[in-house]
Amino acid sequence: DYDFASSPILVEPQGGRRILIAGQKSGVLFALDPDQKGETIWEQRVGAGGISGGIMWGSAADGDRVYAALSDSRRIGRAVDPNSGGGLVAVDLKSGKLLWKTPHPDCGTRKPCGKVQAAAVTAIPGVVFSGSVDGNLRAYSASDGKTIWEFNTAQEFKTVNGIPAKGGSISNGGVAVVDGMLFANSGYSHHSGIIPGNVFLAFGVE
Repeated sequence: DYDFASSPILVEPQGGRRILIAGQKSGVLFALDPDQKGETIWEQRVGAGGISGGIMWGSAADGDRVYAALSDSRRIGRAVDPNSGGGLVAVDLKSGKLLWKTPHPDCGTRKPCGKVQAAAVTAIPGVVFSGSVDGNLRAYSASDGKTIWEFNTAQEFKTVNGIPAKGGSISNGGVAVVDGMLFANSGYSHHSGIIPGNVFLAFGVE
């Protein structure tokens, strides 16, 4: 059995009924009717799933689509199999149809690395943000899933409080977007995390 590890989100499309979105480690995304005792509206398999796979922390939605990050990781002993991994998907909010799927980039020669996107997703109009355990924070086009921006957080940073800091894996919580600023934490070593760190980052519009 696979649990619902991610936090559900309630969506109220304009002119439509309320929809409760829930993702599962099995790799299945569910749309439920909160006003009809949780009746299933649709369900869509978007990932392979597994104990450390599928949808881990949380999806995001706008008036048209649901966006979910996929872990889909396998392990070799205690290490993440670098050949396994997920990506980011978009599903039509009303019908549950899979609209696009963007796989995680290959690791190449980079070590350690895991093609795992476990962190919660954040969406703003036209853009979806998703972090990876490889330390990269990526922005995707909401319409077609193309990567439009990428930043490697797994590096050393000069901090405002003078404490030595290094970024690492991004997992658990997603980024926050407020008043033209994007805020993200970097460094995670529990469960599927492979690169520890201790930094909180703020990005502005260039």
